Amino acid sequence: MLDIPFSLDFQRKSDTPLYRQFYEAIRLAILRRQFAPGLRLPATREMAHEFNVSRNTIVLAFDQLIAEGYLEARQGSGTFVTAKIPDDFINIENDRNPRSLKSESEIALSKRGKTIVEAKSKWLMSAGVPLPLTPCVPSVPYFPFEIWAKLVAKRLKKPIPGLLNYGEIAGYGPLREAIAAYLGATRGVRCQPEQVIVVSGTQQAADLTARILLDVGDVVWTEDPGYQGTRAAFIAAGAKVAPIPVDAEGINVEAGRRKAPEAKLISVTPSHQYPLGVTMTLKRRFALLEWASKSRAWILEDDYDSEFRYESRPLAALQGLDNNNRVIYAASFSKVLSPALRIGYLVVPGDMIESFTAAKALLDRHSPVFEQTVLADFFTENHFSRHLRRMRNVYAKRRQALIAAINSEMSDLAEIAPSSAGLHLTVWLDERTNDAEICRLAKEKGISCEPLSALSIKRKMRPALILGFAPFSEKEISLAVNQIAKILRNR
Repeated sequence: MLDIPFSLDFQRKSDTPLYRQFYEAIRLAILRRQFAPGLRLPATREMAHEFNVSRNTIVLAFDQLIAEGYLEARQGSGTFVTAKIPDDFINIENDRNPRSLKSESEIALSKRGKTIVEAKSKWLMSAGVPLPLTPCVPSVPYFPFEIWAKLVAKRLKKPIPGLLNYGEIAGYGPLREAIAAYLGATRGVRCQPEQVIVVSGTQQAADLTARILLDVGDVVWTEDPGYQGTRAAFIAAGAKVAPIPVDAEGINVEAGRRKAPEAKLISVTPSHQYPLGVTMTLKRRFALLEWASKSRAWILEDDYDSEFRYESRPLAALQGLDNNNRVIYAASFSKVLSPALRIGYLVVPGDMIESFTAAKALLDRHSPVFEQTVLADFFTENHFSRHLRRMRNVYAKRRQALIAAINSEMSDLAEIAPSSAGLHLTVWLDERTNDAEICRLAKEKGISCEPLSALSIKRKMRPALILGFAPFSEKEISLAVNQIAKILRNR
C-alpha cells in the first residue's frame, strides 16, 4: 500500500480520461492540504501498480501537475508537492463549484457596471425553442438549410485567401455591396457600400451608436411604449431616457419638443412601431427630420421587420427622406433569416464612417467573416429575394390564422390593433384587465405573450397583449388563443 493519505476509484467508463481523473484527484489533495507541502510522492511505477493503470497514465498526470506548479521534480530525488502555493488557495472544497457565491451587493462593480446589470435585468430574451405566441421571432424551421449547406460547402472547398484570418472591420466587402444594393432597391435607402457597417445585430448597432454619439447624461428620445432592448443600450451608456408617447401617426414630435428639447438622439421604429404596430405618417416623418436638423440631433432608425408587409409594398425608410445626414439606419437578418446568425448592419452618414468603424474595432474587431461570405453568396445568387417571398406567404397565412382565432375565441374580450406588417399583433383588452397577470397565467399553460404594460415607461395605456405568430403552426396558434380566452373568461 502507498504510504500517503490518498485513495482513488477510477471511473473507467467515464468520458474523462484516466490521467485527467488522476490529475484532478492529486490537485485537489494538494489544495485541501491532504498532501502537505514538500511531501515526496511515490514513484510512477509504484503508483501505476497500486491503482492498476498504465505507468503512462501516471506520467501524463504528473507532467501536467509539474507544468502547472503543483509538483516539483528534483533530479535524483523524486517528485514533491510544491511549497509555493499561497494560503488563499488552500482548503478549496471543490473547484467545480461556481467560483463566486457572493451576492451582487458584495461585488465591487463600477457605476457603469451596475447600470449595465440593472438595464439587462429589465430586458431578458428567452433562449431556445419559443413557446406558442412568443412575439418577434422568425420561423427557424423554414431556414433554407439545404441551400445554406451548399453555399457553406462551396466556400470551404475553394476558400478565398484570408477566409480564416482577421477580416475587414466594417464587414466583408461583397456583403456590404449586396446590402447597399438591396436597401436602395427595396427600402429607398440612399447609401454607398462604404457606409454599411456590419454588426452583430441591432442591439450592437444601438450600443455603437450610443458610444459614438452620446456622453453620460445626454438625453435620448425613446418611443413609449417601445422596445426595451434599445432603451437598455442607452441606459447602459449613461444616457437619460426621455419616453415620448406614440400615437396613430408614430412618435409624437411635438410632445418630444416640449418634454426634452435638449435631446441628442431620437430612437424610432417608423416602418412598423414596436409594439403598437403603427406606421409613422409622412407628415410626422418630415416633422421629425426637420426638428432633428434644427436641433442638431441624431435619429436612429430601427427597421427591424419592415420586409414583412401583407397589405401593401414595404414603405420607404426614413433615411431615404433625410437630406441633412441626421439618420443612422439599423437593421438585421435576425427576423428574415435567423437570430443565431448574429449579423446586422448600420448605414451611417459618410462623415461618420471612420468613427463607427473605430468603435466597432474596439468592441469586437469585426463580425464573423465566414458567415458573412456565405450570406453574400446567398444574396448574389438571388436566394435572399426568393426566401423573402416564401416567408411573406408563410407569415401571411399564420397572421390570418391568429386573427381568425382571436375573432372566433374572444372577439367579445379583445380587439386587434390595426397593423399590416411585422411578426406580431397587439390585442387590446378590457380596461380593468391586468395584462401582466394574464401573461403570467398563460406562461403556466406553456404560452408566451408580452404585456403592453411591461413596454411602457410613463404612459398609462389600455392593457394589451403582444402576440406572435411567425414560428407557429395554425393548430398551435388556435390552441394557444383558446387557452388565453379561457384565462380571460375565468379571471
